[in-house]
Amino acid sequence: MHPTTLIANAPPRPWNRPWWWCAKGEIPTLAWIIGIHLAAVAGAILLPLPPWEVLVVAAGLLFLGGLGTTVAYHRSLAHGGARLNPAVEQFLLFCAVLNGSGTPRSWVTFHRHHHKHSDSDDDISSPDHGMWWAHLRWLWQAPRVETTTYAPDMFKLRYRIWDTLLYPTLALSLFGGLLLTPWLGWELAWASAAWLGPVRLVWALHTQCTVNSVCHLGAREEHGTGRNVRWLALIHLFQGENWHANHHREPGRARLGLSWHQIDIGWYALLGLRAVGLAKRVRG
Repeated sequence: MHPTTLIANAPPRPWNRPWWWCAKGEIPTLAWIIGIHLAAVAGAILLPLPPWEVLVVAAGLLFLGGLGTTVAYHRSLAHGGARLNPAVEQFLLFCAVLNGSGTPRSWVTFHRHHHKHSDSDDDISSPDHGMWWAHLRWLWQAPRVETTTYAPDMFKLRYRIWDTLLYPTLALSLFGGLLLTPWLGWELAWASAAWLGPVRLVWALHTQCTVNSVCHLGAREEHGTGRNVRWLALIHLFQGENWHANHHREPGRARLGLSWHQIDIGWYALLGLRAVGLAKRVRG
């Protein structure tokens, strides 16, 4: 067979497929993303605002989930920028999973793959394949990455256990507000569940996704594999992930905000944990 025939008959690359096409095993991912968006919109429009105390708890869960992702998943596990006390580590992993960040094994695997292949056609979350590919579509359309190749250290039981706990934790994250029904009544309990669950999860999802999309758009003009985006600081609750050019220059550093005006609460949290003996080998 002529080589040109092979090329013509080759399957399309994932980013050239329709948005609803799913890679093997990723139908639940697409269903989850569509589901939380529909639930968030319906809850925000059709239900009353819950009590202000519930909104404070939702904001607190969002903040802790972000810390779990940036401190535990990213700086500690993916890059070895710090070593956390086991109890603190497990608490932060729980917060990250509750925030919809996926399991520690999958997150670390994909992130290390991203760093190895940044700025190449093999970077599975590159905006070179389109803004929405980098922001969302790769989550359910990119092929699986081998954990044995990129994250063999993540096969320890304390990380593997989250593969089993993923769905129960997500169920708690999505419907936990209904536990307030005896105190608030069914209508306010559903409203609380909407804000504690899908509204919070949608915010958390898009906050994380901006690192792959917005923080890589036009990145070659500032740095080969990322750019600092100041206006994202508020959306990221000042936890530091928006200082992405700094991170790609020195991925092993646990500090992402490198100057006084680059606020980096993730770094401050690590300094605080180190001061009380709950983190060590913190690389600044």
